[in-house]
Amino acid sequence: MTEPRMRMRQKGQQFATPDLEAYLIAFGDDRNPLPETVRVLDEIVTDYIIETCHAAALCASYSRRAKIKVDDFKFTLRKDPKKLGRVTELLQKDKEIKKSRRAFDVDDDAATKEVVGAVKEKDKDDGDGKTEDGRKSKKLKTVK
Repeated sequence: MTEPRMRMRQKGQQFATPDLEAYLIAFGDDRNPLPETVRVLDEIVTDYIIETCHAAALCASYSRRAKIKVDDFKFTLRKDPKKLGRVTELLQKDKEIKKSRRAFDVDDDAATKEVVGAVKEKDKDDGDGKTEDGRKSKKLKTVK
């Protein structure tokens, strides 16, 4: 496959050795894999990533776009159902995480005012469960 823009490849390893060693151990290699094995795995993974990116860029160029989208990678991986399923699963998890973060995204000033108001309310309480104006005091909820 020809590359859209030829660039000099960086020399040496692209990925950290402990990560590659952990990957090899997970798939049944010895606890101390040979340095040559780690180097070859690094080369294989790097080549695969580069080729996949170039295939996605080619897909984007067929669609007359200069930028690569996630759908271009999905299209590139369409013939491998395991990889496509994993990509789809990871994208779904990413959406769920972003949605959860938005739910907890609270304005700091509003949160501070609530805490200060609760502390003032607690200070008014004389211990009998009622405030000085006769209302029951609010119990603060603790977040675990």
